[in-house]
Amino acid sequence: MLYRTRLITELHERREEFVSFGRTLRGEVREASSRLRALAAEGSVAVRERVEAAGARVSYPSAEMDAAGEVAVRFGPRWRAHEEARAWAADALRGRTTFAADGSQIYPGREVSLPVAAVQIASFENPHTADGVYTKEAHFKIITPGELQESGRVYDSPEQVVNSRRFELEAAALRDFVERRRGWQGRGERAPVAFLDGTLLFSPFRKGSEDTFSKRQAAAAAGLVAASREARVPVVGYVDHSYAPDLCRALEVFYPDAAQTGAYDAQILRAPAREGVAPLLAAWGDRTVFWHCRRPALSADFYDEGGNPLVGFVYLQTTAGGNPARVEVPVWVYEAGLLEDVLDAVRAECAVGNGYPYALETADAAARMTTRDREQFLRVMQDFADEHHFDFRISRKPWSKSRRR
Repeated sequence: MLYRTRLITELHERREEFVSFGRTLRGEVREASSRLRALAAEGSVAVRERVEAAGARVSYPSAEMDAAGEVAVRFGPRWRAHEEARAWAADALRGRTTFAADGSQIYPGREVSLPVAAVQIASFENPHTADGVYTKEAHFKIITPGELQESGRVYDSPEQVVNSRRFELEAAALRDFVERRRGWQGRGERAPVAFLDGTLLFSPFRKGSEDTFSKRQAAAAAGLVAASREARVPVVGYVDHSYAPDLCRALEVFYPDAAQTGAYDAQILRAPAREGVAPLLAAWGDRTVFWHCRRPALSADFYDEGGNPLVGFVYLQTTAGGNPARVEVPVWVYEAGLLEDVLDAVRAECAVGNGYPYALETADAAARMTTRDREQFLRVMQDFADEHHFDFRISRKPWSKSRRR
């Protein structure tokens, strides 16, 4: 159990550490916010040329910044009540097919004698037609001991195997949707939008060493981006609480004499440059201009033949008071003039979902597996092992703990 009085005592004893850290970070965030505001006066071409001259693989703003005259794009509609927002959302989604895929997993545990895991993927497809018909599907996959110990190697962290498999299945579901919606323009349909819960950008290496499973995730993500580009069906990667520092890294390269910061993008976008100045993203629906995303560790699959990024991002304010969400979008969507229409679909889903895309929320609820589900999974595995005469035993320790808790 948590001893609340001891927690409070420890916090009071270390109060100054928290206060000092917060004070320093607040100053860094405001300084970075001020520099980001000033960047618009330089122009998108000058920013790209400067960072490329520095030999740095960092993100750079699109020409939207020149048109807007700042790094933010203001959302026009303003509502007095949530009912008005939902009415706007209904119009933005009417006749538009949205799709989301999400998953959950059962990790292998030390309480079983044979490593086994499982992944469940659920999808939600909504054409937003007058009849209200939608489709939910779920797929369940077991990850066998052989897969968890691929090539005879016992991994120190089998969770990476499970996470990789889960992402590959999510990406496959999204690619299937992309193929099915191909040709929407010729059919006179509104642009469909597929939602991935998380980033479209994976680095194939971690901490400088080769990682087979992060490479597989990177390949699956790059394949999804390529499928979207080829079929001309928009896909977005939605990161609800992003710690990405792409804007901060670009500022450090463009302003090399400025102090580096430990802040991340979402913080500087919601911070005032000084007292009395509104944040860059001040109101619901506001967003940054589109940025082309470059990072040092990204696979070559995330760039075209000329070395130009295939994925970009905006930060979108989807709540009244929280940090903005990061929305990653294939560059072709921006180049085709579809960005604002796609982002209206994201805004509408968030209005329906009270700050989070309703399609993703629904897919997550359909895919989620609880602790009780895990217990049932292990019991079924035990019965299966008994029937087919192979060794599978469950330690009684976790069951004893669960009863006491």
